[in-house]
Amino acid sequence: MQKINRNVVLALLSLTSLVFLLFQLCYYKFYLSQKNGAAFSKVRGSQSGQDSTRWHVVRKFLGLISSHNIPVYLIDPLILGLVDKDIEQIRSSPGGPSPECKYFCAPRDFTTFALLDKAWKHEVGLFRTAEKMGFQWLKVINKDPRLDGMDDLSGMEIPLHYIFKLASHAIHLVVFYERSGNFLWHGPLRLKQHMDRKFVPFRKLHFGRYPGAYEKPELLLVSIDDLKVQIPKNPSSFLQEMSHSRFLECRYREARAFFQLYPDDASLDTVEFRKKAKSLLHLAALTLNNLGVKFWLSSGTCLGWYRQCNIIPHSKDVDLGIFIRDYKADIIPAFQKAGLPLKHKFGKVEDSLELSFQGEDDVKLDIFFFYEEHDHIWNGGTQAKSGKKFKYLFPKFTLCWTEFVELKVHVPCETLQYVEANYGPEWKVPVKTWDWKSSPSNVQDNGVWPVDEWDDVIQIY
Repeated sequence: MQKINRNVVLALLSLTSLVFLLFQLCYYKFYLSQKNGAAFSKVRGSQSGQDSTRWHVVRKFLGLISSHNIPVYLIDPLILGLVDKDIEQIRSSPGGPSPECKYFCAPRDFTTFALLDKAWKHEVGLFRTAEKMGFQWLKVINKDPRLDGMDDLSGMEIPLHYIFKLASHAIHLVVFYERSGNFLWHGPLRLKQHMDRKFVPFRKLHFGRYPGAYEKPELLLVSIDDLKVQIPKNPSSFLQEMSHSRFLECRYREARAFFQLYPDDASLDTVEFRKKAKSLLHLAALTLNNLGVKFWLSSGTCLGWYRQCNIIPHSKDVDLGIFIRDYKADIIPAFQKAGLPLKHKFGKVEDSLELSFQGEDDVKLDIFFFYEEHDHIWNGGTQAKSGKKFKYLFPKFTLCWTEFVELKVHVPCETLQYVEANYGPEWKVPVKTWDWKSSPSNVQDNGVWPVDEWDDVIQIY
């Protein structure tokens, strides 16, 4: 009797354990997997469950945004780098079943997409649907710099970034806005004090450390790992653009403080000059961009942008810088074709090259070519009547984008050091009398051109 009872008890315990195990499996599969995205079946050809999780999170996100008619496109640098290697094959692919998960299963913490602000406005419904699908989400907002100006420093905030997290993977959705310079801009990712800094590893995000400026991309709809997604038509160009996309805002707050001390010249002559200088800068940018020559605001034009967010009225010219490595022989004929005759050419490609073109009336365009040494950068100057050479030294710098007189244009990222090198510690104080041979803080003598070279290195038209 005792033996029978023991067997019955053991059988009941075994049955109970089996039922409990089946309950756990069903609960895990049908409840937790839907709520938290924790359990996904493997996608064909994937290497591990973690690989499969990434693919499934992307698939669910694409389904989410599709249900709300939100047009997004892929800007994830890791995936675009992989796609770029197979771009011809992907473009010609009929979009049938993929034998393996090659792109969206690649190891990473995030997958990054872009959204054009004008394409979508109804976020409340999206968040509700996202939560029902198991996503957690975070919205990052900050000031809208497009509304800042000399007359108003707007406090209006706009959404800059969204992050959707499911299981161990996150989707980073970067919001792009159109700027008046006909380019796209995204803001930095700056968390408010109340936000959860452990929501995701924010420092690993590819977008958000700095604001960025981009050209409007042409998009291509492709099938990647059995998922339909839009990508930049030329992934390699986008990735190259991304590596040099850092953007600096004009310092309107500081500019307002400057004009409180030194009221702006509002005369008709100043208004007319600025109009002509703006037109000249736009024409110069168009000409150089068509040639593929990188340039930046230099000298007084750079000072005007940094100090007062405008063109300095008493400068009477527009100043640009170009690295000598980017020089092209087509520059002079291209400007002449654009209606800007050559005013003078000083120096030569190997040494102290400087070009000046005549714009409308007395407004001229000066282009200074910069030479790199091991620990500094310099551009040259030439005095026509004596053949004297001058050298202007700058600390090494990189280039960032900014928006100036409705134009997307480069400036030195290390602007303060650049301006101080040229204008000294008193650069905030306007100076109307300026001698290019002695006034700059960074000028030094650089010898004299040999007389037998004057015909080549001192050309005045």
